[in-house]
Order: sequence, then C-alpha cells, then structure tokens
Amino acid sequence: MNQNEKAKAFGALHRKGDPVVLYNIWDAGTAKAVADAGTKALATGSWSVAAAHGYPDGEKLPMSVLVETARSITAVIDLPLSVDFEGAYSTEPAGAAANVAKLVDVGAIGINFEDRVVEGDGLYPVEKQTARIRAIREMAEGKNIPFFINARTDLFLAESDLSKHAGLVDEAIERGRAYAAAGGSGFFVPGLIEPALIEKICAASPLPVNIMMRTGAPDLTALAKLGVGRISYGPGPYRSMMEKLKQDAAAIYSRL
Repeated sequence: MNQNEKAKAFGALHRKGDPVVLYNIWDAGTAKAVADAGTKALATGSWSVAAAHGYPDGEKLPMSVLVETARSITAVIDLPLSVDFEGAYSTEPAGAAANVAKLVDVGAIGINFEDRVVEGDGLYPVEKQTARIRAIREMAEGKNIPFFINARTDLFLAESDLSKHAGLVDEAIERGRAYAAAGGSGFFVPGLIEPALIEKICAASPLPVNIMMRTGAPDLTALAKLGVGRISYGPGPYRSMMEKLKQDAAAIYSRL
C-alpha cells in the first residue's frame, strides 16, 4: 500500500462497536513483533517512545528523535502507522501543522493530538484547540493524505477522582463535536473507564471513540458493546516489558 492507501485503510478500521485494537509500540523492533502477532495497524505511545530513549513524557524527547523513530518504523513495516504526537511540539496552529508535516513526510498516516497545554496548565480553550486541529487538517489536505487526527481530550486523565468524571462528560461531548467539525477523525478520552459514561460519549460523538486500557477499564468485548471504535494500550506494553526485563536481569545478578 502507498501512504494514501494506508491512511484510508486505517480510517476504515475505526468502527463503532467493532473497534480496532492497537497494542502500542515504541520502535521498529516492537513494531515488527506486534505486526507479526497479527495487528492491522501500528501506533506509538509517547510515554513509551520517550522512556525508551531515556526521557520523561511531555515533549521532553527531542522532536527530531521522534520523527526519526517514525521513519525507522515505516521503513521496515508495511502497515499504517499512527504517532502519539502529544501537543505537536507547538502552541500555535501553524507550528503544529508544520511539525505534523514532518511525520507525514516520513510515512505516518495519523497522530494522537491532545488538548492539554504541555508546557503549561490545564487544557486549551476549545477555540484554540480547534484552530490547531484545523491547521493540521488543511496541511494534510494539501498533501492529499486522508490523515487520521485522533483528537484527544485530557479532561478525564487530568482528574484522578473518578467520582468526578460524570461531571465532565458534557464538556467532553462538546469538545468532541467541536474537534470533529474542525477536522478531527477520532475522539480519544484517556482516563475514562466507567462503562455508562463511555457509552454516553460513544452515543453522542460524531467520531469513533478511543478508550485506553488501564486498571479498572472494561474488557475488549465490553468496550465493543458500549460502542467504542478504537482501543489502545498506552504505556502498558512498555511497562510490562521493562518489568519482565528487570525481573530476568535480577534473577541472573542475584546469583553472582
């Protein structure tokens, strides 16, 4: 498949009630392992890519390293690749679009794009975030790529008190609709695990909803029944692999 075909195929995988499942990767080696396991598409996790290079999350990883990571994956795996691009390393629409263009140029067909102010506090106002999404969409259209913008809201991830999540649903729905109108392709609500709230957002969202697996989240079958269109695993795979690595190493060194 060429890049345009990969982008179309990736978008088609997002079906409400029949979600695409993305076991997040962080380099070409993990991309090959997950591809060999049978996935139809690949997606990086920002936390994992940063940690694999010794950096914390939050755009601390140099963007050039992230772009090169994407290049190395698309060079060896012929599957659609979405990149977790956090806030696109820019607060301004033009800068965000220019940075995303670098990922398009190395073969990526989608991004996660969050509304959290990475180097500040809180979330961008809806008007500012929609301007940023719109700029990215216009850039992608200029390159004739049906680029998948997974518009992420951090409303739920930023609120650790799960009892308060119900009070955030209306704002989340408002943001999701605005992001769709601006050119978003999917709506990502990490941190949300309450089935009734997930179902409410899926029913109201014009975009396929992405849920991130975490402790307490419904299983894959349950999420599909709630209307979810995409399921991802975030930093879970990296943490699991690193824990296994430490355990294996500790078993060896404990004998010395």
